[in-house]
Amino acid sequence: MLSKISINAHSSIRIGASKTIYVDPFQIMEEKHDADFILFTHPHYDHLSPEDFQKVAKDETVYVIPESARKEALEAGVPEQHLLTLQPGEDLEMPGLMIEAVPAWNTRPYHQEIFRWVGYIVSIDGWKIYVAGDTDNIAENHGIECDIAIVPVGGTFTMTAEEAADYVNKIRPKYAIPSHYDCLVGTTEDAKTFKRLVIDIIEVVEKIDV
Repeated sequence: MLSKISINAHSSIRIGASKTIYVDPFQIMEEKHDADFILFTHPHYDHLSPEDFQKVAKDETVYVIPESARKEALEAGVPEQHLLTLQPGEDLEMPGLMIEAVPAWNTRPYHQEIFRWVGYIVSIDGWKIYVAGDTDNIAENHGIECDIAIVPVGGTFTMTAEEAADYVNKIRPKYAIPSHYDCLVGTTEDAKTFKRLVIDIIEVVEKIDV
């Protein structure tokens, strides 16, 4: 599964499994039009980007966004007939695929708990992949079980590298992939710090570009 996951930039993630799933497509360079599902964690411009999601969408693409951001999704051009919404704690189950929404918030003013934005756990092809969204190391997510955790490490708007390492050390996935750095905020040094601080039983996978 690791070979099927790529990070384009920032928190723009592609999972090319039995279904092709994008999370927060951003800075997409090519017109791919291969998305079966596009998941948005929240409506900030670097996560809900019309010019980018339109490059990966096709006519039958299904879009998923937090219920609290439904209005912003429609204003961005997401077709209402293909839009599904979730609140933290809810899930969508389809043949061969489950998408669970989990809380994503932090104590900074940009991503407050009251906004009810989300991260996602995607269960597909026998793997559970957790995409954390713009979150801090919040206690209600310490019980998350996953094989792969993709977490922000760049600080400023999300966890720092140190906080992200402490977080994955608590949830103990098999693999951890740092994101949300080297674009807008964060540096390669943040990813290196994260890798150094993650416990040995968790394998940290370097960023893979689309």
